[in-house]
Amino acid sequence: MNDSRTLQPDQVATFDRDGFLVVDDFFSESELADFGAAVDLGVAGRASGDARPLEEKSLYEQSFIQCINLWEDDLAIRQFTFNADMAKMAADLLHSDAVRIWHDQALYKEAGGRETDAHQDRPFWPIDPPDQVTAWIPFDGSRRGQGAMAYLPGSHRLGLERFVDISHVFQEPYDIVNDEAVADIDPVWVEAKPGSIVFHHSLAVHLADANASEETRRVYCVIYFADGCIRRSPLPHLVPDRQGIKVDDPIRGDVSPIAWPRPEGDLPPTPTSRPPRLGFVSKNLDTGTETPPE
Repeated sequence: MNDSRTLQPDQVATFDRDGFLVVDDFFSESELADFGAAVDLGVAGRASGDARPLEEKSLYEQSFIQCINLWEDDLAIRQFTFNADMAKMAADLLHSDAVRIWHDQALYKEAGGRETDAHQDRPFWPIDPPDQVTAWIPFDGSRRGQGAMAYLPGSHRLGLERFVDISHVFQEPYDIVNDEAVADIDPVWVEAKPGSIVFHHSLAVHLADANASEETRRVYCVIYFADGCIRRSPLPHLVPDRQGIKVDDPIRGDVSPIAWPRPEGDLPPTPTSRPPRLGFVSKNLDTGTETPPE
């Protein structure tokens, strides 16, 4: 492994304390350009049937264009999604010997896109224990006023787990930042450089600001979980449902393959069970595959 892509003990300790970690300069300029171009094509293909202007979209859709499991569509995306060094970092942050992919997702916040409501990821996922980490990759970097992320440091360690309806479909989103467990924690805004990865824990409370710029905020995420996690409830979700995983059974299969360790150059095959072509949250909710964004 390249030493520049190896986490140091103090970085792991920072993540354990805060629930998020910025890793600078992970991707080279050429890697980032190739990665971003591949995801751009994937998003364009998924979104090609939707010509609605931003103001005609739902509140959730105004936060971003969301495309899930792009790794299944394109070999170039798959090669980056299963980057061994990135997956090893996720394993180190989770203190796990092996990690699997929960899913990937592109989150493209259009020019003028609204904020992403504060939330935690795990309440959307029927998985136990809460050993999940997201690698958040801003292709152009992230800045305040352009969809930057903020985190409530230490919020993943407080026993808080509260569903927030960020879709605005079923109820008004719960104001989680004012929950008594975290109300005294000030959000920390992260402005990451291009080439960086921002990791965050599935129970870390986080949010993103609106995109007041004239450019799309291009972000790609890979969500990992510690091998051995089980399905904790019958809550519908594409990952366990596509694999026929029952409550209390381990989550494993071709939709959630091992991301680390894998033999060098080895990539998982395209899953045999093909989902609907998921793109926007309205489609995800209609098919019972609701999933959080950032």
